[in-house]
This record gives sequence, structure tokens and C-alpha cells, in this order.
Amino acid sequence: MAKSYFITATDTAAGKTTISHALLRLAKQQNLTTLGIKPIASGCDLTANGLINDDAMQLLSASSLAVSYTDVNPIALQPAIAPHIALQQLKQKCTVKSLADHCSLLLERQADLTIIEGAGGWRVPLNNQEFISDLVRQLNIAVILVIPMKLGCINHALLTAEAINKDGLHLAGWIANCVNSPMECYYENIKTLTNMLEAPCLGEIPYIIDGNLNKVPDYLDIKQII
Repeated sequence: MAKSYFITATDTAAGKTTISHALLRLAKQQNLTTLGIKPIASGCDLTANGLINDDAMQLLSASSLAVSYTDVNPIALQPAIAPHIALQQLKQKCTVKSLADHCSLLLERQADLTIIEGAGGWRVPLNNQEFISDLVRQLNIAVILVIPMKLGCINHALLTAEAINKDGLHLAGWIANCVNSPMECYYENIKTLTNMLEAPCLGEIPYIIDGNLNKVPDYLDIKQII
């Protein structure tokens, strides 16, 4: 049965793409069909083939279904700033409906695992009235929360989980990601998150000094979401 999840985080630069890529790779290793989507991305590079986002390229590389770059990343923005501000500067518009329609068509492809990666955190605006969280509500898919393990992560994680719950969506699991060297009282923080979040921990990603992303899938438990 096809499964789809939205990957969000407590903050930007939390490792959403690293986690999304690893989950898709794990599914491919189990001979499952995969599809990664990055509906909107800032900080894209201007190339001979147009604006390209590195995060979206990673999702494309981990997708087993035949899709194009624009399938994966329909809204590519060059300024490396909040998406709604980039759209304003570029005099472009983006609505939840347009992104939801695009994602829905791809979800109809029925990949065994589809990962839709957000931009920044849960309440990142798309325009003056709508948020990325509204897209998830429109699609009505479960959420996986990436938590960068640093001071303040418990507060940010609990507030994000609360917002997801109030939006009527299911938090399928959370992943602890050490984006820097291990934080002080790491295990105490993990214990607190485990006790207070009403969702299973799907993995703990250690700080990988050499940046070898091939190691990340080793620390994830995909059995709980497939």
C-alpha cells in the first residue's frame, strides 16, 4: 500500500533533506518504488537548465519513478531567503491550491513511499494568508518531524507537535538529528522528547564529521512507517 509523508522540522537547516533522502534510499533498498517532492525551494542556483535546488536534486536522485526536475520542484526561487519574501521580490505568486494540485497529481503515481519535503519549519508563509502547513492540511498526509539536537530543541519540538495536532494532522514519528557536535545532556534531552512526544522516534542521527550521507540510513528505522 502506498505511503506518503510530509517532512517538516523545528527550524531551518535541521537536516530535512538529509533525512528525506535517507528514507527514500532505505525504501529503494527494499525494492520499493520511491518519489521525493520539494514543492517550493529558495536558494536555487541559476544553471544552463534553469534554476536548480540542491535539496530537490537529492530527492530526484533518490526517486525511482521517472519524474522530471520540475515535477520534483515546481517552484524554484533564486534568493536564499524566506519563500514568501522571495516571491514578493520576484513579483510572483504561489498558493496552497496550486502546490496541492501539483502534489496530488504526483501522489496519484502511487509510489510505495512518497516524501514531500517542506521549507523551513511548520508555519513558514507561502503568501500573506497561507502557510506551508496549509498545504499539508490540504493533502491530508501524515507528518514526520526532524529535530536538530541543540539547546531549545525540546520547546521547539513540543510547540511544533502541538501545532501539527491542532491542524488535525497525524505526527507519524520524529527523528533526532545532531547537526553539530553532540549537545550537552544529549541523552537526557532524548529521554524528555521520548516521554513528551506522542509519536515514535524513528532514529537518532549522530554528528557525521566527514559529511558522508551514505551513513545516515543506518540510523533510521523505516519499518514503523512502511
